[in-house]
Amino acid sequence: MTFRTPIIRAAVTDTAASAACAWVDVDLDAIVANARRVAQISASRLLPMVKANAYGLGAIAVARALGAVDPWGFGVATIEEGRELRNAGISLPILVFTPLLPAWAPSMAAAQLTPVIGTVEGLDTWVSQGRDLPFHVGLDTGMNRAGAPVTDPELLIALRQRTAGVKGYQGVCTHFHSADTDPASVDRQWWAFRQAVDALGPRPPLLHAANSAAALMGTQYGGDLVRPGIYLYGGRAGPGGADPAPVAHFQAAVVSVRTISKGESVSYAGTWGASRLTRIATVAAGYADGVALEFATSGQMAIRGRTMPVRGRVTMDMTMIEVPEDVVPGDVATIFGGPLPLVEQAGRARTISYQLLTSLGRRVERRYRGTT
Repeated sequence: MTFRTPIIRAAVTDTAASAACAWVDVDLDAIVANARRVAQISASRLLPMVKANAYGLGAIAVARALGAVDPWGFGVATIEEGRELRNAGISLPILVFTPLLPAWAPSMAAAQLTPVIGTVEGLDTWVSQGRDLPFHVGLDTGMNRAGAPVTDPELLIALRQRTAGVKGYQGVCTHFHSADTDPASVDRQWWAFRQAVDALGPRPPLLHAANSAAALMGTQYGGDLVRPGIYLYGGRAGPGGADPAPVAHFQAAVVSVRTISKGESVSYAGTWGASRLTRIATVAAGYADGVALEFATSGQMAIRGRTMPVRGRVTMDMTMIEVPEDVVPGDVATIFGGPLPLVEQAGRARTISYQLLTSLGRRVERRYRGTT
């Protein structure tokens, strides 16, 4: 298909010249570079995960940019996410990985989406919509979240009987639960997966299991497709894995600066008090925008080339930081990216990179650079 080039806005990294309070600069070229690296290492075609609005960075813009790597299709979690891509002109296959409830089948078929199915009921309902409508069978090899358990031979037999001769039977997949922390578990799950695939009868065209961490291990778990997610968006994946190219730079404007005296407190409940004369800047981003609440005790932001501590509780719309004397309203604070790498800020927030990215709020403007 032809991918339309996203609208490109100039990145604003040193001034709050626009009307936006908070924004995230998204480097589309870096996303494409990360995708190419996954494809090269795994030697498999890509099924990029663009669920959760492409991990907070904008599913439509990201999907269009990834056209440069000739993906097989895209992965989402909900019908609405798939419908959004269809409405934007994306015509490649779109897999919906949330287990299919029978009531969803007509809407999914109407949007030309492909379900991942792990139950007899779901499969019967889907095939009743049309035997040529594509679907993938999902197998549970130890995640215990979704898919047909490979430890249930009767269920595998039932699925085999129902997929026999059905034109829409396109693929089989599973999900590795600990590829980033326990590489040995990947081998165990891969073996169980291949055994179950054999039990399902004739092999369908597509097998896929590898997330970012497993895909970056090499070719052994590549199957026909790999499903990179966090690595595309600048998050580390897997033990000892190569760092991805940085993608997201989350920033916000300084809207107020004041000097407080020793003993004065900052923010709700007065949980932090000044031990001396202190300069406090108010940054126009809070937890509604994606600033982690945990930053109240361990957070940092970067401003004017220096890393400064968060002071007091993070509020819904604003966060306060201690700053030097030269900071003025209109300056820009970096919340993650640039001098504060995503993974390091996730550690300070006692969370993971996935959550920082997907917590970016609706009112945070996404600004794209790079044409691919």
